[in-house]
Amino acid sequence: MIDIAKVRAIDIHTHAEEPCGCHADDGYDELQTTMAKYFGAPWSHPPTVPQTAAHYREQNIAAVIFPVDAERETGYRRYRNEEVAELAAENSDILIPFASIDPWKGKIGVREAKRLMRDFAIKGFKFHPTMQGFYPNDRMAYDLYEAIEAEGGIALFHTGQTGVGSGMPGGNGMRLKYSNPMFVDDVAVDFPDLKIILAHPSFPWQEEALSVATHKPNVYIDLSGWSPKYFPPILVRYANTLLRKKMLFGSDWPMIAPEKWLDAFDKADFRDEVRPGILKDNAARLLGLAA
Repeated sequence: MIDIAKVRAIDIHTHAEEPCGCHADDGYDELQTTMAKYFGAPWSHPPTVPQTAAHYREQNIAAVIFPVDAERETGYRRYRNEEVAELAAENSDILIPFASIDPWKGKIGVREAKRLMRDFAIKGFKFHPTMQGFYPNDRMAYDLYEAIEAEGGIALFHTGQTGVGSGMPGGNGMRLKYSNPMFVDDVAVDFPDLKIILAHPSFPWQEEALSVATHKPNVYIDLSGWSPKYFPPILVRYANTLLRKKMLFGSDWPMIAPEKWLDAFDKADFRDEVRPGILKDNAARLLGLAA
């Protein structure tokens, strides 16, 4: 179990990657290599889950970790949720397991979600509308949301444009329109007890994201995928005021190292009194790790 009192932060947004070469036949390695160049990441191959755990342990930072299941839209084989959960359990002093289920999988996905939460201690699910090719308010996903809500889980939605597919022909076939955070507003209305995280500064829809998080009590924002030195002033202003209890530290590892993000955060215009909440306390409450 994670000792919340001892870790210096909780990174709410890290990606689980398979050992090198597992995706050589389906294009995933090319996607990751292109993203690494976009972000200036220093590795030649993505780190494995155990390597991620070792890095975060060295940094004394707890991490929520998840794969991304986008098999239907991309053809990329998914990293099995059970395997990620088992590796997280082996590193339970530092890793917190989330899962990912392509919402297009329908009833079989709903059954998997229930089993993962009950049998594998999965605390939440990552949705990536741009990679999975769906609008978050599409009713075909609602049975899955209902199952997550019923078990007290968290739904984390990619929003805005970050680096995925950037610079590849046609953006690697990925459509940015799906990741407008306003589509998640419908989900927050229809599932008021579902805990929702809008991932990333939501460029070019930052004000929409702030509006949804301000208006809906069950919606939070994670600050992953961008260095804090590039945050728009309005995002920092809301983090310092109205949304100070709903902002969450996230790095987007392995594209951005947590220590690099934290170094930029130290230099950004956040008020001293809101920093502990963003770095750890808000996430600890949301994850049920603290009162």
